[in-house]
Amino acid sequence: MPVITEAESVLMEVLWRKSPLTAEEIASEAEPAQGWTFATVKTLLNRLLKKGAVTAEQDRRRYLYRPAVTRADYVLAESRTLIDRLFSGRLAPLVSHFNAAQQLTPEDIAELKRLIQELEP
Repeated sequence: MPVITEAESVLMEVLWRKSPLTAEEIASEAEPAQGWTFATVKTLLNRLLKKGAVTAEQDRRRYLYRPAVTRADYVLAESRTLIDRLFSGRLAPLVSHFNAAQQLTPEDIAELKRLIQELEP
């Protein structure tokens, strides 16, 4: 799984919502919220191409970009990296941390209970 920076993930989110897109279309989706220039978007796209996170196919005088990794695979890899780095690869300490910091809402707790019930035979 390629390592995708926070800035690059903005472009990936655009492509995961809709693709293929031209660089101009990606820029029009990403630029307003980020304040980036078109050159910045092109630089980020080129980085993503080199990493293998996106593909580009020539369509006459322009390129059409597509994600080469699914959002689900990216989220799984990022989640696993976070849990490995901060919680020794264990999920329970992550939940415990949020509980201790009073970050779990009653809705979160109900959802966790539902998930645990689904896991039990």
